[in-house]
Amino acid sequence: MKIKTIILDWAGTSVDFGSFAPVDAFMSAFESYGISPTAHETRAPMGLAKRTHIAMMLSGERLAAEWISKYGKPHTEADIDKLYEKFEPALFGVLKNYAKPIPGVLETVAWIRSQGIKIGSTTGYTSQMMDIVVPLAKENGYAPDHLVCPEDVGGKGRPYPYMIWRNLEYLGCTDISEVLKIGDTQADMQEGKAAGCKSIGIIVGSSVLGLSEDELSALDCKRKENLFAAVREKYFEYGADFVIDSISELPKLIQTIGG
Repeated sequence: MKIKTIILDWAGTSVDFGSFAPVDAFMSAFESYGISPTAHETRAPMGLAKRTHIAMMLSGERLAAEWISKYGKPHTEADIDKLYEKFEPALFGVLKNYAKPIPGVLETVAWIRSQGIKIGSTTGYTSQMMDIVVPLAKENGYAPDHLVCPEDVGGKGRPYPYMIWRNLEYLGCTDISEVLKIGDTQADMQEGKAAGCKSIGIIVGSSVLGLSEDELSALDCKRKENLFAAVREKYFEYGADFVIDSISELPKLIQTIGG
């Protein structure tokens, strides 16, 4: 088997170390309605389309109860829409600050291209959001061969397989066994498995780890080892076939699987 195509996620995988842009925007949107989600509650649905992400947060037992306590009744679809209307401008306001490639991405992408491997990409962001991220990432040296957003597949983004399949159609890939999906969330792993390809979780820079570069650097060896072990276990629970510490390990894995 030879790997001919990889599908990369964006925030938390190829750009935006720690996937902080959406976290900040989600928390800001909820707090504007007097609801205070934890970082864990905010990150749990990460990777899904953003309105779906809000709905998933509100379906959690604690936040659902907090909403009822605050407003006297369960949330509605209209409430989800209102939160999304708050979320979107909050995200647009910060996206430009979170388009920097994660360390190791540019070198890894250069190696992948040297092997003739094609690079597709999927995201939970809308096309309008990616209109901000893509050119800035390109200015910083990162530009995959193709991008598919949820609305490009009728709103059926992750965990559905359709964004991956649309990439493969565009890139001319005919054998799913020659494809790897790389991401940093449960939804990424589910997307890859649904599409029929192997899913790879990345720890450094991921939403699952949820640390900034400075926070990661400040960890002592034992704490880092324990956190990485916990994240690795989570990825396997999510359905990952492989887990790597950082994207810099992807070339070695590709060669091991079938370079």
